[in-house]
Amino acid sequence: MSEEPYNPGAFDAKRAAQANMRRPEIKRFYKEASIAEVEGGYALRLDGRAAHTPRRRPIVAPTRPVAELIAAEWAGQGPVIDPNAMPATRLVHSALDGVADALAETRAEIVRYAGSDLVCYRASEPAELISWQARAYDPVLDWASEVLGARFAVAEGVMFVEQPRKAIHAFEAALARHDGPLALAAVSSLTSLSGSALMALMVARGALAPDEAWRAAHVDEDFQILKWGEDEEAAERRRARGQEFETAARIALSV
Repeated sequence: MSEEPYNPGAFDAKRAAQANMRRPEIKRFYKEASIAEVEGGYALRLDGRAAHTPRRRPIVAPTRPVAELIAAEWAGQGPVIDPNAMPATRLVHSALDGVADALAETRAEIVRYAGSDLVCYRASEPAELISWQARAYDPVLDWASEVLGARFAVAEGVMFVEQPRKAIHAFEAALARHDGPLALAAVSSLTSLSGSALMALMVARGALAPDEAWRAAHVDEDFQILKWGEDEEAAERRRARGQEFETAARIALSV
């Protein structure tokens, strides 16, 4: 008997998680940023005082490397705090203020991506692009099959292909290992930035280098750049998102 297809519903958990990040301009109000070991992890301290998220929750990271990353961002701020230069802080805020209250919804969002994963959709032409996609995407599908026991279907073009229930369930089981709010927020960020839940999980497991995953996620874009040249504004947006991706990867590997 063939496997039944499965198509999970959509939930924009990332948008919900970041809804509380919108803040007015804030001038720097502290001199030093440091960390302190507390119950449950390592807390950010600003001039020795506890720092909080926009929803007034203590900023506590589960591991020292993550806390040090956050503290370095705060220490590196100028006269005006620039949230765009604080990807680790933004991700921790999202984890504490959003994902912590929506763990099931965040998992469902990631699974939704797996149900229509970037690596499962291939071009029908030209031959060069087909080859590029195969080199970038096939190792991801091989890993999912060999390590997760999840065999995903591949389609040409943009027509939606329903994935086998068994593959989705295998992915869900693997995702369950990343159960803390920050771990799940990191995987969610990697997923939404790359368009691939499978690559995100590989990065979080240390099975795929972040820079390799980022290049793989932009195969189509790089092919177009090769043919038509690069747009400066688009390149800057990609650079900024790439920094977010790298930071999310560092956090995923540290929690």
